[in-house]
Amino acid sequence: MAEAVRQAMFNIRGLKRNVTERLGWSFWLPLLWLLLVFACAISAHWWILPPIDQVDWQNQASPLGTESLVSIGERGTDGEGHFIHLLGTDSVGRDILTRLLFGARTSLTIGFFSALIGMVIGSWFGMIAGYYKGRAETFIMGAMDTILAFPNLVLLLVVTYLVGANLTNITLVLGGLTVPAFCRVARANTLRFAELEFVQAARACGTRDSMIILREILPNVLIPVSVYALLVVAYLIIIEGGLGFLGLSVPAPTPSWGGMIAEGYGVLKEAPHVSLIPMLAMFMTILSFNVLGDRLRSLTDVRESRL
Repeated sequence: MAEAVRQAMFNIRGLKRNVTERLGWSFWLPLLWLLLVFACAISAHWWILPPIDQVDWQNQASPLGTESLVSIGERGTDGEGHFIHLLGTDSVGRDILTRLLFGARTSLTIGFFSALIGMVIGSWFGMIAGYYKGRAETFIMGAMDTILAFPNLVLLLVVTYLVGANLTNITLVLGGLTVPAFCRVARANTLRFAELEFVQAARACGTRDSMIILREILPNVLIPVSVYALLVVAYLIIIEGGLGFLGLSVPAPTPSWGGMIAEGYGVLKEAPHVSLIPMLAMFMTILSFNVLGDRLRSLTDVRESRL
């Protein structure tokens, strides 16, 4: 008995070592960066920093490490005291580090919750279309093609004009625009799994279609859809950055990475760091999501894992 337990533990350790070696640095480095970004965004309120709309009138577009007197009563000490702008200030004198941290909240919230909305709705419609086929598939995929054909920017402009540009509205609209992509991925995987033996056996046993979809199809579709969601999050962060640059993202004074890049456009020659710092943060985050998603896709794809 003891020998069997030792052998089992040895096999588990060997499996963990094999998985770790297969993941490699191209998995762990992006993961560490994303964990750092998430940790900074979550803990932004705990940092001893000026408020996001605090203006340092004496230091506008100041370089990294500028020392100044700013009121930080909300974040730490009372009154005024010496404070160092580690990443400098923007064109109107606001601390870049503060806005970078809270801007990460905006970009990540829009990216993740929009992708979650699209994944839930799109996966459900995709599984229905792939499982039932026929008229259901024709109707659902026709609706998805219609959404894809509609200009996304026009829809965003209409929504922001009618109901206003805020975090909730932008997240819902972008989530709706990602539904067709998730629907196509879920449908393709459902078509592949719906004809396999375990699904046919469930049908032969008289299991209801809804239970087959939930118990047999969904667990197999969830993995590729979840991996694809990482790529969609990166795409949505790019979209939010573009909207922020055009002034269509969250309203001031709420920061976003795209808005910060746009705010530094006017002082790009004199103080390039105002735009380059949020641009670099966005670039590293998007690259990490893409590399991580691609790495997980290669590991979960049976055809690639056999190579």
